[in-house]
Amino acid sequence: MSTFFVGEGNIGSAPDFQEFTSGNDEPRRLLRLNVYFDNPVPREGGYEDRGGYWAPVELWHRDAEHWSTLFQKGMRVLVEGRTVRDEWEDSEDNVRVTFKVEARRIGILPHRLASVSMREKSPDAAPSGPADKASTGTARKGGRAKS
Repeated sequence: MSTFFVGEGNIGSAPDFQEFTSGNDEPRRLLRLNVYFDNPVPREGGYEDRGGYWAPVELWHRDAEHWSTLFQKGMRVLVEGRTVRDEWEDSEDNVRVTFKVEARRIGILPHRLASVSMREKSPDAAPSGPADKASTGTARKGGRAKS
């Protein structure tokens, strides 16, 4: 079972990119980020973080390798996706449970950015949509896909 998720946080370590091949099929590409989702609460003279948490974020997309070069530790991001329960074993064979975010979109927020540059659009390039496995659905008015 999963829950819809939208959260703003900071990337805590360098992005991790992996590619998985399967026969002659197009390889699947995975971008992993470790994000601290904070909960700033107004206090006298500023804000205090209450109830923030770390969560692994995964984004499966054909452009994941390129995107892994854009994201950096300390960058502020907005993540949209779903939370899913993830079971794993630690080094002592104990079963552990965490909740990870399977991202549909990850947006870079302008906090701490010094500049932004865009490459020229190639004439044959199609627009890149949401994550590969999330891009199914039918179009509706306004050009957005239904989930």
